[in-house]
Amino acid sequence: MVEGGDAVMNDELTIAGLHGALRRNDLSCLEVVDFYLERIEKYDRLGPAINAVINVNPDAKDTARRMDESYRPDGDVLPLFGVPLLLKDNVNTFDMPTTAGSLVFENLRPSRDAHIVEKLRSAGALILAKVNLSEFACTGETLGSLIGQTKNPYDLTHTPGGSSGGTGAGLAANFGLAGIGTDTVNSVRSPASACNIVGIRPTRGLVSRSGLVPYSLSMDTAGPLARTVEDAARVLEVIAGYDANDPVTAWCIDRVSAYADPGVLGADNLRGVRIGLVRSMTGTESVHAEVNGLTEAAVRILLDLGAQVVDYEGKINPAKLLSDVNIQFYEQDADITAYLKNLGDRSPAPDFQTLLATGKIAPWVAVKMEKAIPCGRDQQERDARLLKMAIVRDEVMRVMAHQNLDALLYPMQQRLVAKIGDPQFDRNGVLAAVTGFPAITVPGGFSHPAETAPLGIPVGIEFFGRPWSERTLIKIAHVYEQATRHRRTPLSTPLNREG
Repeated sequence: MVEGGDAVMNDELTIAGLHGALRRNDLSCLEVVDFYLERIEKYDRLGPAINAVINVNPDAKDTARRMDESYRPDGDVLPLFGVPLLLKDNVNTFDMPTTAGSLVFENLRPSRDAHIVEKLRSAGALILAKVNLSEFACTGETLGSLIGQTKNPYDLTHTPGGSSGGTGAGLAANFGLAGIGTDTVNSVRSPASACNIVGIRPTRGLVSRSGLVPYSLSMDTAGPLARTVEDAARVLEVIAGYDANDPVTAWCIDRVSAYADPGVLGADNLRGVRIGLVRSMTGTESVHAEVNGLTEAAVRILLDLGAQVVDYEGKINPAKLLSDVNIQFYEQDADITAYLKNLGDRSPAPDFQTLLATGKIAPWVAVKMEKAIPCGRDQQERDARLLKMAIVRDEVMRVMAHQNLDALLYPMQQRLVAKIGDPQFDRNGVLAAVTGFPAITVPGGFSHPAETAPLGIPVGIEFFGRPWSERTLIKIAHVYEQATRHRRTPLSTPLNREG
């Protein structure tokens, strides 16, 4: 380690911090990779056994050495140069398996990267590891047949949320600098909430889905996770944009923006911003009390920052959206079959139903996925749900326009994240999922400490906006983040030279 390197790596490194350290010769790319690999070795299978990592990139060190050889401190630096990323393992990589957390895909090696991985590598990022997920992104607890259950670093008896819980837990535990998740209903933002980090679900069409193991393409997207709003915004800038292999991205032409520029991240107050508090997305029972208290605290902070916070006048019922509007089971059969066919002779099965029949998918996941077979034949109900999605979009836009709102506010999860072995109830991600509108989840504080959770269990606050309003949401989230500083390193995974 070069002089000064210990001090730099003993902080939660950011992208800007990494690039500054490289310019000063305080760090090398290889030293950063070694730091994260040491933490993975120490804490993922050993110690608290977080169990977030499926595969470490075997070429990570060689790639870092090549980056060091090519680096010129006086030259232009790629936006994610040297940034070690954790990639949810339902995102295709040509040089590592893409498992979807399942034994049925254990040896699957796609022939090419997903579009967003191509963009990440072109921006200088280093894929450090592929990380765990709820098998086939099917549930919210980050449990699969391949490596089992991922733990929450803040309370090892609780899940890290899901389905992108490997990315969430890995970033919380400092196994990488930033990461990628996918989000069908809750799956980027639930781990952000549960793991005290930031997650962005972008507007549908802003980020390509080609090369992702799908769940329901009407609702699927990829999105960044990071320990800071700024780092999440920097990753979003890279992965956003048109992809000819994903026609829905045609809608983002002329919509992609600079999400991390001073016009977004330079604000220190929220004067003139109007936010609608969605009280129907908060719980009313004792199990919801701690989350409700932190939500009200967030409102007070936003008011102190100059925002106007008013009650949202529309009617949003997350449970009804899940039961009546959610379309995932009506598309899963066709969408996964199309993915399998695109794999060609590398595919373990020719279609969705044959894949289920292998017996290599966890039984609790297979039971859920089997619902997609009869639903996939019901074109009339699928079309009816697509119409309902359009109606919900129009109604949300109408109310936001009527109340002149820049964003909506609610807790990402109405109750604390579930204990291991329990299902997760009362998540609010479905609003962004069925509308296709953007949302960002940021740390909102902790529950009361407990024996298994010495800092408490994290709770996330979500800001939701109109289509293509990522800049506005990132500005609000960044000002709130800087005012609150809720991010804390979990005590189960202390910094290497302290632990």
